[in-house]
Amino acid sequence: MSPKLLAHFALFAVALIYGLNYSIAKDVMPAFIEPRGFILLRAIGATALFWLTALSFGNEKIALQHHWRLAVCGVFGVAANQMLFFEGLNITSPINAAVMMTTNPILVLIMSAIILKESLRWSRVLGIALGIAGALFLITRGGQVVDIFDADKSLGNLLVFLNAASYAAYLVLVKPLMANYKAITVIKWVFLYGLILVFPFGASQLMDVTWHAFPPDIIWKVAFVVIGTTYLAYLFNVFALKTVTSTTVSFYIYLQPLIAAIAAIAMGRDQLTSVLLLSAALIFSGVFLVSFYKR
Repeated sequence: MSPKLLAHFALFAVALIYGLNYSIAKDVMPAFIEPRGFILLRAIGATALFWLTALSFGNEKIALQHHWRLAVCGVFGVAANQMLFFEGLNITSPINAAVMMTTNPILVLIMSAIILKESLRWSRVLGIALGIAGALFLITRGGQVVDIFDADKSLGNLLVFLNAASYAAYLVLVKPLMANYKAITVIKWVFLYGLILVFPFGASQLMDVTWHAFPPDIIWKVAFVVIGTTYLAYLFNVFALKTVTSTTVSFYIYLQPLIAAIAAIAMGRDQLTSVLLLSAALIFSGVFLVSFYKR
């Protein structure tokens, strides 16, 4: 299997994990763990797993001048990214948050052009336009009005948008490191710096958790979020970044609502509609133009 195709399988796995995560994480927060405490738990668990995994690949040295970039990636990719999203989601609606997150690939495309000097090819621009159209069409159930300008939700919407911008900056800034180091080396340092930054914000909430009150299903859901949504998703993303562009990695965000909808159909909670089919056609057309189209 070619490295590029393997990278796309990894990105699809990330979209699948995130698509399932929304309903799983919602059962844990805030009833059992408060948001910032849960973020700290994710950071602690994932950092430990990354450093344990790295032992199997040898101790790769990091040049001193690259530590500043790893620390900045820890700010944008772990600390600011996760805290802004959870705080924003707490004061806005899930549909508003999903709409605001569709801006991420656009921001990545612009930042990649400015910082990494990547070309703004028409195929990428058109692909992202198709992807955002498909995602918004699906999120809004065929074009229903979304109250993203509701004054009561404006702060939450802004925080989610800043989260999208923060993650976009992370994807662009971490890309050059892939040319010098193994993916596991990069991500273990990114999360270590992120953990240091998250700790002061989440320590008190994590200490208040009543661990013995967790029923078995909540234990498994916490494990899924720590191992799947955090450890595996971040690892697969940096692995893919060794082969494909930051724009391609970010584009897979548009697959998340599609996968969530398909999962709902599989569980009998929803049904196949023309909205879903049209959205899928638009999104996968975008994947082709962004990732596979050749001039």
